[in-house]
Amino acid sequence: MFSLYKYKKRKAVRGVTLFMTILLFLCSFYTDTLTAYATAEELAAEAEARKLLPIQSNDIDNWPVGPQIGAQSAILMDANTGVILYSKNIHERLYPASTTKIMTCLLAMERGNLDDMVTFSHDAVFTVPVGGSNMGMDEGESISLEECLYGILVGSANEVANAVGEYVSGSIDDFVALMNERAQEIGCKDTHFVNTNGLHDDDHYTSAYDLALISSLFFQNEMLCKIGNTARYHFEPTSTQPDDFYLKNKHQLVTGEIPYNGVLGGKTGYTDQARQTLVTCAEQNGMRLVCVVFKEESPAQFTDTEELFNYGFHNFQVMNISENEDRYNIEATGFLQIGDDIFGSSKPILSLDTDSYVIVPNVISFSDLDSEIDYNIADENRVAQIRYSYHGMYVGSAYLDLVTESGSTYEFDTNMTTTDVSVEKAAPEPDAEPAQERDTIFINVKKVLITILILAAVLILVFILHALTSNKKTARRRNNRIQRKQRRRSYVRSDFDDFDF
Repeated sequence: MFSLYKYKKRKAVRGVTLFMTILLFLCSFYTDTLTAYATAEELAAEAEARKLLPIQSNDIDNWPVGPQIGAQSAILMDANTGVILYSKNIHERLYPASTTKIMTCLLAMERGNLDDMVTFSHDAVFTVPVGGSNMGMDEGESISLEECLYGILVGSANEVANAVGEYVSGSIDDFVALMNERAQEIGCKDTHFVNTNGLHDDDHYTSAYDLALISSLFFQNEMLCKIGNTARYHFEPTSTQPDDFYLKNKHQLVTGEIPYNGVLGGKTGYTDQARQTLVTCAEQNGMRLVCVVFKEESPAQFTDTEELFNYGFHNFQVMNISENEDRYNIEATGFLQIGDDIFGSSKPILSLDTDSYVIVPNVISFSDLDSEIDYNIADENRVAQIRYSYHGMYVGSAYLDLVTESGSTYEFDTNMTTTDVSVEKAAPEPDAEPAQERDTIFINVKKVLITILILAAVLILVFILHALTSNKKTARRRNNRIQRKQRRRSYVRSDFDDFDF
C-alpha cells in the first residue's frame, strides 16, 4: 500500500483535483460501469484473438512447439548467451509501461553509488500523475540510492525514477538521452525512451527483443536481482524522510502467489495503452532465462510467463562446447608455446573457451549443429569466434582465446594476428584443395631438447670418427718415415763394411 497520508503536504494543491474526480465519478457511475464491463469483454476477446497470432519459433524444423498465449508479443531468451528459445512478434514496437524502469535501474547501478543520497526536486515529484504509482515522496526529502532502487522495483514509484534520473545525469532530459544512448550500445533497434518511468507517450516504445537484451544485463547484476526479487520492503523514518511505511511488490511470481522455482526477480508494468507488461527471470538446469510479455490482460501475464518458463526448462538442454567440439583443427604458423615448464608441460597458445555452451532442444545432438567462424573480433586476447546454429536459429558460440600465463621464464614470441591462425574443419570436403601444411600450434619443449641432444651426439660421433681416421693416417705416415730412415741407415752400414780400417 502507498502512504497516502504523506500527501498532506500537498493536499491544498490536489484537493480540487480530487473533488472534481469524485464528482465526475459519481455523475457517470452507471454509464462507466456498463462501459467498463463492455470493455472487459472486448479486451478478453482481443486476448483470445491474439492466441492465433503466429509464433515464429514454431516454424523452425524439429524445434519444440511453444505455447499459444494471449500476449501480443513475447520472448524467452537465455540471459548469458542471448539464445532465443521462444519468439512471438519479438521485434514489434509496443509500449513497455513501467518495465521501462529496468533500464532506469540498470543505469543507476552502472553510474551511481548505492550509499549516495538522492534528493527529490520539484520536477521529480510534480511531473507525474497523482494517481500513478508512487511512494509519496515530497519535494526536498532524500533517501539513499539503494532505497530508491527498492522504491522503483518493489513499489514502481514514478517520482523515484525521476529523482534517480536527475541524480545520475543532472536532469530528467539528460538522463533520457543517456537511456537511448545505452540502448543503442546494448544493440536495441526498436527502442526509443521519452521518460524515466514508462508513463504513456506515443513516442515511448520498445520491443520484446530489445527489452530482453536490456533485462539480460540487469539480471547479471546480483544486487539488482536481489532488489528485483523483493516481495515487501520496509522504509524506516530518517532525518531526511520522516515516514515509516511498507511497499509490496505486485509481481506474483516474486511474491509467491504463483510459486515457481528459481525466480530471480522481475518488473511489472501497466498503462491503458500498453495493457499488462511483465519481465521475469528464472534460473534452472544451468539456464538463466528472461521472459518478456507485452500487451496481455491480467492475470494472464503471470500464467503466460509460468507457461513459457516450463516450456524452456523442460524442452531444452545445455551443452558445453569445448567438451563436445571435435570438428576443428586449430593450427598456426610459427614456433609458439606458452608455459613455465621446459620439461614437457608447455600448453597450446590457443584454446576454446571452456565456459561457453549452446542451448539446444533435447531431441538433437551437438553434431546436428551448423557452425561458422568469425575472425572480426575486437578483443585482443581473442582470435576468432565459432557461432553455432540449428536450422538458422542461433544457439550459442565459443571464442578461440589466446592462452596467457604470468611469470613465464621460457617464452617465445607470442605476438600474432588473426591472419597467423587457421581454424579448419577436421574433415574437409572431398573436392576441396589440400590445405597448406603448417606447423603445429603447440610445441613440447622436452622433445625439442631431446632432439637437440641427439643432433649434438651425432655431431660428436662424426667428429670422433673423423679424428680416429685422421690419427690412423698420421700413424701410417710416421711408420713409413721410420722405416725409410732405418733402410737408409742399413745402406750406410753396408757401404762402410767394404773398407778395412
